[in-house]
Amino acid sequence: MPAGSRSLKSNKFALSLAGAALVLLFLIWAGTHISLHLGSARAQPKVGISAAEIATISDRQRASDSVVDYGRLDRRLQAVAQKPDVVGLAVGIVEDGQIRFLKGYGETVAGSGDPVTVNTVFRWGSVSKGVAADLLALLAGEGRLSLNDPASKYASSLRLPNGAENVATVADVLSHRLGLFSHANDSKLEDGVDPHYLRMSLAQLNAICPPGTCWAYQNVAYDSASEMVERLTGKSYEEVVRQRLFLPLGMRTATLNRNSLVTSPSWARPHVGGKHSKPVEVTDIYYRVPAAGGVNSTIMDMAIWLQAQMGLAPAVLPQKVLDAVQQARVRTPGETGRMRKFRERVRETSYGLGWRIYDYAGHRVIAHRGGLKGYRSLIMFDPALKSGVVALWNSASNKPGGLEFEVMDMLYRLPPKDWLGVESDNAPEQPEPEGSGG
Repeated sequence: MPAGSRSLKSNKFALSLAGAALVLLFLIWAGTHISLHLGSARAQPKVGISAAEIATISDRQRASDSVVDYGRLDRRLQAVAQKPDVVGLAVGIVEDGQIRFLKGYGETVAGSGDPVTVNTVFRWGSVSKGVAADLLALLAGEGRLSLNDPASKYASSLRLPNGAENVATVADVLSHRLGLFSHANDSKLEDGVDPHYLRMSLAQLNAICPPGTCWAYQNVAYDSASEMVERLTGKSYEEVVRQRLFLPLGMRTATLNRNSLVTSPSWARPHVGGKHSKPVEVTDIYYRVPAAGGVNSTIMDMAIWLQAQMGLAPAVLPQKVLDAVQQARVRTPGETGRMRKFRERVRETSYGLGWRIYDYAGHRVIAHRGGLKGYRSLIMFDPALKSGVVALWNSASNKPGGLEFEVMDMLYRLPPKDWLGVESDNAPEQPEPEGSGG
């Protein structure tokens, strides 16, 4: 064979090898990137809960240890949802550590026909306070601060009468023991004044007691908690809450801003006039004090939050953190008075850090309620039983509030009462939640 022919064939062979190598490299690259892409897609958080998952939750209601009559409760909630002043409602129940009931009732917008589901987003209002307290107690458990440190060490905008911000502690902020009258400067917050300025102007008010010696509910002052978190971490309060609490717990719909609410695939519009009213505007007023009232979520995520408060997510919220926030720190006789129509159940009330503590017919329960313009919320649970209830609704009605009494009565095997006012209108009127605002 001529030398030229051998050279030509050798070159063709070399080119073939080079081409094959390029193809192989491309396939490896493509396979790697496609694999990474698919892995990334699989890793994306799933938002919402499927019908199959709801069915699984319903199956748990037939557990042999269940003491809640879910069928009866569902019928009663359907009746409540028909009340003219109730627009939409979502309810979750945890029994013996398991989510055993999740359901939506009514509409996201009055008269729209758009149903409230377990994937509908509502606002928490003042139930958000427990989030801030949990987070600061978590940071304290890591040695980032002490709950007994002066509040001024971490919140530069907090100013109290007579320089008391240097005496009041972080725990005093979280337990409403700052010596201020109730809801100090809330009206100005609702007029649109900057919350940092309002915290500084608290110094101009008259004190009602020395810090740590009396209790009066706060929103503007309480939100110094968000400032503390930002000072300690160098990140926004919203980012830290999501990174340290919501995402690790799997709370995929839980957020702290208005835009996330109004861009949700399903979200409940606020109403103040019931079924025959139009929804009112969602303002950013209480999103500007996120530690006091900024959380949004579905009922599913609120039920997950409930489980975490019972000690069922120790990798995220260790028991020592829960012990710190759920410890009674101050008696709240005003709350006891507000609950006087329920005295046969709620005998004594106290406040911890961002949480209420009740003596409920001899049992220790942890609770809170929330209220914003057109929204209401509640959470109540017995950490010893690992059982409790959460609810969210988009009207100003307090009627659904009787739900927590009906559920706790079932858990404690107490004689049933018409706390929801289904059989008559003579049920005790539920107290207006602290922290109602715009």
